[in-house]
Amino acid sequence: MPALMALRKRAQGEKPLAGAKIVGCTHITAQTAVLMETLGALGAQCRWAACNIYSTLNEVAAALAESGFPVFAWKGESEDDFWWCIDRCVNVEGWQPNMILDDGGDLTHWIYKKYPNMFKKIKGIVEESVTGVHRLYQLSKAGKLCVPAMNVNDSVTKQKFDNLYCCRESILDGLKRTTDMMFGGKQVVICGYGEVGKGCCAALKAMGSIVYVTEIDPICALQACMDGFRLVKLNEVIRQVDIVITCTGNKNVVTREHLDRMKNSCIVCNMGHSNTEIDVASLRTPELTWERVRSQVDHVIWPDGKRIVLLAEGRLLNLSCSTVPTFVLSITATTQALALIELYNAPEGRYKQDVYLLPKKMDEYVASLHLPTFDAHLTELTDEQAKYLGLNKNGPFKPNYYRY
Repeated sequence: MPALMALRKRAQGEKPLAGAKIVGCTHITAQTAVLMETLGALGAQCRWAACNIYSTLNEVAAALAESGFPVFAWKGESEDDFWWCIDRCVNVEGWQPNMILDDGGDLTHWIYKKYPNMFKKIKGIVEESVTGVHRLYQLSKAGKLCVPAMNVNDSVTKQKFDNLYCCRESILDGLKRTTDMMFGGKQVVICGYGEVGKGCCAALKAMGSIVYVTEIDPICALQACMDGFRLVKLNEVIRQVDIVITCTGNKNVVTREHLDRMKNSCIVCNMGHSNTEIDVASLRTPELTWERVRSQVDHVIWPDGKRIVLLAEGRLLNLSCSTVPTFVLSITATTQALALIELYNAPEGRYKQDVYLLPKKMDEYVASLHLPTFDAHLTELTDEQAKYLGLNKNGPFKPNYYRY
């Protein structure tokens, strides 16, 4: 994780997070552990819970606890365990958080619901998922956001690298590990053509799959068409496809009606953050039989013998069933660390009770820290060129409205 280690080396002398008490709710993986150790090296105290009941690596949680980090998580938590862990993370005598690092918004939601007075001491929230950011903007719109929040999901480095490039690789890994399937010639429908959908489509197309896309946004839909994908409504192809993948951040994208009409052995999975995209609850009825065939793989069997293959019970496929490339998580973790430093050290009044993007200069800094890995050499502007373009020689190089 080159950028995170570089950040640790450069900043640990200054301790920019000295006095910070960070409560976190993210996936607990080896890469998260490196982030937590980095935050500790920068002066912060951390307490952590998991944002997903299946993605925790128990050996990592145990190692962190052994190193002195209070961690409340294990793989395969129940829904009640999940909220108990978040509560134990927050509700502790003699320790109150002043920063929140969230992935999905559940931790922020819990504090609003149970401990709203805590926000008097919290300086800011850093959120890294589409779902969590959506929830923050809803709070802001309703005038209920009590503190500044940093939307790192829409930082260019996070969105392009974690959402696009990471999913382009990890979708194949997750499907292979769970199903041992071959992709060539398979018919796949991918719901959503945002950055995650784009990555999944590119990977499956390259493997020889026939890929359909569903979209609600005409711009994303046109992009899918220009990239050579057939834009359809889910109802039009549901009887013929071999795999259904959701990546919308929405709810009830795949309904019980869709599930009833799927062909035998259709594989159903989700690449969005929350388990709301596939209506899994509708499958827990007496007439359907659930058969666990291996870890994170269930056959749901209809009375006529038809079965679908449901992965991770509709939860996030790549982190529940496989791993995510460490290099990509270096980018995300560095973005999160910089956002925490920025909000924690911001002078009074710089940030209002609203949702902000990470400053462009920091986005560029994260990217520059990863370039040495590729032995990549940036071209530098001459004074004349900088003047002609109206730029500072050291950046930022693009306006905030630029679309990468």
